[in-house]
Amino acid sequence: MTFRTRTSAKKKAKELAKLLRPEQPDYTYLKSVFRELRRELDVQVPRSPKRLPDVPTEEELRAFYQQVWQCRNFADLVLIKTLFYTGVRVSELVNRRLSDVDLERCQIRIQQGKGAKDCLTPFPEQFRELLGLHLCQMGEKKATYLFESNRKTKYSDRGRRKMLARYAKQAGISRSLAPHKWRHFLFTWLKTQGIDDALIQPYSGHESRQSLEIYSRLSLADAQAVYEQTMRNFPLP
Repeated sequence: MTFRTRTSAKKKAKELAKLLRPEQPDYTYLKSVFRELRRELDVQVPRSPKRLPDVPTEEELRAFYQQVWQCRNFADLVLIKTLFYTGVRVSELVNRRLSDVDLERCQIRIQQGKGAKDCLTPFPEQFRELLGLHLCQMGEKKATYLFESNRKTKYSDRGRRKMLARYAKQAGISRSLAPHKWRHFLFTWLKTQGIDDALIQPYSGHESRQSLEIYSRLSLADAQAVYEQTMRNFPLP
């Protein structure tokens, strides 16, 4: 079987433009036209297979935290526990102010997070005393941010990533454990505990139509109660 040589894409675009120009098409119309054209020609859109996230093991988490504990750096310990318990991004955490923490409700307000969205993320009640002590210390220092240097400047994203990499190396973890992998650990662990996507979604900052549809029927109080109960078994001392 022989095939005709295809017309160049540029030339074919000009031919189509002559047909479509009288319609005065905008982007939405063109998108619809080409969607229907793909359907008429039975052209399948190739999709890349979704890669499973590289998630640390519980043994790696314990080894990592053991190094943090042994170093006896209180600010590092609080910051790392906050990351592990909440799953917030490092870039979001370093921008948190003292006023963003609600000890009474065990929540941290993440303002203008990924996608310029505000959300409330919980932390377990068992962490409230330690975080409260840190808040008191920072308040005495007249700090503005939850985590600040001695020069009263907020921690940098890059600096905290280096700190996390240092503890991982001290723990003998040779593979790369970027901060988002600890985030994957929390949400994967919550899933293995049977937590519904609808409860994880508002804390993770990810949107999906299915999750949003279900979550619209749930209250934050319901979500946090389930989170609190589950986090009592979280593999962190």
